[in-house]
Amino acid sequence: MKNSKALLTTSFFAPIQYYCKLIQYPEIVIEQWEHYSKQSYRNRCNIYGANGVLPLSVPVVKATNKKVFTKDVKISYDTNWQKLHWKGIEAAYKSSPFYEYYIDDLERFFTQKWDFLLEYNNEIQQEVFGILEIDPIIKFSEDFIDFGTSEYDDFREKIHPKVSKLETDNTFAAKKYTQVFGDKYGFIENLSILDLIFNLGPDSLSYLESINSNL
Repeated sequence: MKNSKALLTTSFFAPIQYYCKLIQYPEIVIEQWEHYSKQSYRNRCNIYGANGVLPLSVPVVKATNKKVFTKDVKISYDTNWQKLHWKGIEAAYKSSPFYEYYIDDLERFFTQKWDFLLEYNNEIQQEVFGILEIDPIIKFSEDFIDFGTSEYDDFREKIHPKVSKLETDNTFAAKKYTQVFGDKYGFIENLSILDLIFNLGPDSLSYLESINSNL
């Protein structure tokens, strides 16, 4: 940790690596003035399904201008993706130890509608904060923050489904925990925070802290 502030993107049910940063840094800044980037954790997460990694993606409204700010990205409801996500999560985690304990708190994210992706992700994040019993200081960028700005530890492009964390983030090393389909496919690291809370429940925060304690 070089700085006291971490710079992150918005994220849909963010991966475990992301939540390690949220509890590690005294202050988190979420970039909202970047040009929106597709196929990232901004609108997708990975869970552990019966056949291995199962990506869940939130469709967004296609912009007329290719360069749309993340804060202006709207969610598309042309397909019933919420129902599909809900069924996918149920199939993946219904037999997990803490599914019944938390699922009712998450249901609204698959029945209610939000206009903007940033707002939706923020609401999800606040719910997860409550589950983890954490209260990090979160701020949103007031303008685009240039890459290489020395004030921040910048993880905007380092926490990405298509980028190996080993290449970009030597401050994160996952530890094994019991997963529903682990006997079938083995341990899969750095999945959505959903995987952690359904499997570890109240011990999720201790798990995140144990990773950071090894830095």
